[in-house]
Amino acid sequence: MKNLPKGLPLIGAEVFIEPGQTALEIDTWFKRLKECGMKLTRIRLFESDMRGAQGGWDFSLFDEAFRAGEKYGIQIYGNLFPATDFTDVGGFKFPKTKGHLEEIAVYIKEVVLHFKTFKSLAGWVPINEPGSGNLPQEEFSLERFEQWKKQLGQDSYQSWGFRTLDFSPEKFLLYYNTWFLKWLTGQIRLYDPMAPIHVNNHAIFQHAAEYDFPAWRTFLDSLGGSAHASWHFNYFSRTKYAVAMSANSEMLRSGAGPIPWLMTELQGGNNIYSAFNPLCPTANEITQWLWITIASGSKGTVFWCLNSRRSGFEAGEWAMLDYQNQPSDRMQAAAEAAELLEKHAGFFSEAMVATCCVQVLYIRESLWVEKKLQVPGTFYPGRAEGGVMKSALAYFEALGEMGIHVGFGEISEFDFDKNDYSGQMLLLAQQISIPSRYWKALESFVEKGGKLFVDGLSAYYDENACTLMGRGFPFLKLFGGQVREFKMMESLFCLPVGKIDAPAHLWRGTILPGAGVVVLSRKGDDVFAVRNDYGKGQVLWIPSLLGLGARLEDNYSALQEILGRELAGLPLVFRFEKPVKNVLMKVLKNEADYVTVLVNKSGMVQQVRILCDLKLEPILLFADGHGGPDQGLEMVINPEETLLLKWSARG
Repeated sequence: MKNLPKGLPLIGAEVFIEPGQTALEIDTWFKRLKECGMKLTRIRLFESDMRGAQGGWDFSLFDEAFRAGEKYGIQIYGNLFPATDFTDVGGFKFPKTKGHLEEIAVYIKEVVLHFKTFKSLAGWVPINEPGSGNLPQEEFSLERFEQWKKQLGQDSYQSWGFRTLDFSPEKFLLYYNTWFLKWLTGQIRLYDPMAPIHVNNHAIFQHAAEYDFPAWRTFLDSLGGSAHASWHFNYFSRTKYAVAMSANSEMLRSGAGPIPWLMTELQGGNNIYSAFNPLCPTANEITQWLWITIASGSKGTVFWCLNSRRSGFEAGEWAMLDYQNQPSDRMQAAAEAAELLEKHAGFFSEAMVATCCVQVLYIRESLWVEKKLQVPGTFYPGRAEGGVMKSALAYFEALGEMGIHVGFGEISEFDFDKNDYSGQMLLLAQQISIPSRYWKALESFVEKGGKLFVDGLSAYYDENACTLMGRGFPFLKLFGGQVREFKMMESLFCLPVGKIDAPAHLWRGTILPGAGVVVLSRKGDDVFAVRNDYGKGQVLWIPSLLGLGARLEDNYSALQEILGRELAGLPLVFRFEKPVKNVLMKVLKNEADYVTVLVNKSGMVQQVRILCDLKLEPILLFADGHGGPDQGLEMVINPEETLLLKWSARG
């Protein structure tokens, strides 16, 4: 099993190993994994627990776990965890000194040479949760930063000669994460050239700007992530955690591209003192999160964690087992999912996400600029850190309530090299910075038949935080005009778009339209929205924050009416007949068969009619309530319920 990400998606939970545990306890935990149909785990290989005061190595405690893995048929990802302070829960992200880097290399050699001999080894995780948020102010990192700056050449694009802000720390951090991850991978490969290498980023909505996923693909065998509602979903209320899991998963799928991805850490248990927003997932939520990740193309999910640690920060928290080492209702829910995967292995082993014709894009430079320009003062979500990401998430959620499986990724991950984009739609919501290297790419996308929806202050800046407004606006021909000005309005105000009154947030943009452009919204001389034909494609431009306005009002109905018109003619195999608030649907495909996953977070029973452009009939595979097909394509789905429907050709 040296290529775990291929084949049937696997479910597992991390076994936490620490001094004080007995061999019997460790054996029991692996036995519980097997009993619940779980075939995968991850173990943090703490150097601090393997190395004595005199420098000698003692692997015996962790050997017990790897032998238990062999005994019960559980594959183990070994998570490298070089020596760090006992209170350092997530592990350091970068070396502190050159000597520290050399110590890490020694640790990797000893650990990899020892554990690679176990048949239970599935692969290596070179670092736990890369991503720091800011450039570390430590000796090694600052020295590397200075070396990196000396090697920089001059960019061909210089913002027309205007002075610019310094984004070198942000650019370096993007490079530095990749450099250290690649260095760690190279050290592993010195001693184990075969075992798969995997990594899990974390807090993706906050740290996305420092993850260069396309670069990581060149040396990783699979990509992963941590998605802990308690730590990572603070842009969402609990009712929206299913949407958060869906967006997180789609960001990973986009980042992984051609390599597999799996959710390396998923919250499995209760918090007491740890995490920003402590909670205990319900069994229903465990089911929702599992099937959302699977329906987003994940080849595996590992819960954090199986057994709780006994000491220090997080002691007694997060576990799928209770304190008597018996499966909780959460673990039983995961076991049901594992059983269903096995039962329908013929479909799920080769299933892929059905082609997404709608993509929401975020741009890392927009996140950089937004963060750089923060000042204290009156709080408005649109001008605070997070406004860029929340605007993109608003469109993702609005489309999800329409039953549309939407892609979500960084603009560098989108393939702009195709010959035809007919039937595809890209959304840029409040992406305030569009770097010059994407100007022609976006033009080409539309020229070749694509549809582009532009919201808010998108394209306000270039990559150096110089405004693009006014003279030389690079999107004049593509967007069909230029901005006259942006006016501060109110936190929420009404913007007419045709006959639709849509809530918008903070700023209202007015447009000076070009010749032949269709004006969709105006008041007197003020134009608020235009549609522009460009080549074989089309652009809808509304320079006001419709997405964030709808999100703040928690009402996407007006935005969905606008989106519905734009989606007409796109190849959407599945969608809802009408939007359903707080209900989402994901779609998998295996040859001519499909599986749809529906999740109801609305708090009430919903009647959902699914539209399908193919002659397919649904069969209920799973419901953790009493829902299912009612009449024809009408589905009944109860509060907190997850439905799985398999669609096959009629007769």
